[in-house]
Amino acid sequence: MNLAVRFATLCFGAGLEPQRRYTGRWNLQGRMKLNWALLLPLLWLLPAAAPAPAPSAGPSVDEVRELYTEIGLEGCVAESAFSKGFSSVARRAARPKVLAIADMTLPSTAKRLSIIDLEKKELLLTTYVAHGQGSGELLCTSFSNRHGSHATSKGLYRVGAEIISPKHGAALLLHGLDANLNCQALAREVIMHGADYVSEAFIAEHGRLGRSWGCPAVSRTDMPRMIELLADGGYLYVHGR
Repeated sequence: MNLAVRFATLCFGAGLEPQRRYTGRWNLQGRMKLNWALLLPLLWLLPAAAPAPAPSAGPSVDEVRELYTEIGLEGCVAESAFSKGFSSVARRAARPKVLAIADMTLPSTAKRLSIIDLEKKELLLTTYVAHGQGSGELLCTSFSNRHGSHATSKGLYRVGAEIISPKHGAALLLHGLDANLNCQALAREVIMHGADYVSEAFIAEHGRLGRSWGCPAVSRTDMPRMIELLADGGYLYVHGR
């Protein structure tokens, strides 16, 4: 077994699914905290994330609409964004617990990131999220899965372990599950991280949020909550036209 395969098996379960839940950090007692500077060289040895297994039929339109109404998402999350996001995750996960939806059809001045507890049927949080420099200014008008594009990628991601980025601090790995849409996320170093340019103060000064290099960046204040709700098993759906 070569280094890349051994590394994938240990950390990502063959690139998509972790083999065990990491809830802590490596210290003298052996708990885990991934260091991005150590992780990056090994990521380049990995192949692009393989497409997820063939999805099942998924829920019906009426089932999705009923759940949307039951959670009380009207006026908070667009029904089209929820329908596509929930249907995508339901086809891949037997019991999805938490789903984050980033509705990139909205301007960055809108609170377009919503965290939904699907088990409790509750909207947990709605907040700001930035898009990539290569996707537009105020609006996210284009998407790319290409290296060097600095653009946001659409589709479904499984949220992985917490890591420590030398540049951004605490962050979350993102495993793109849609072939040709976001399957290069790991290789492109697309992560969820906190950023100073995601704030109402930045909007007041510039008329929009700042932009990332393709990462769904949130405010530094919100990042601990993202880790709490999504780390190692949550899902993120990036919705766009």
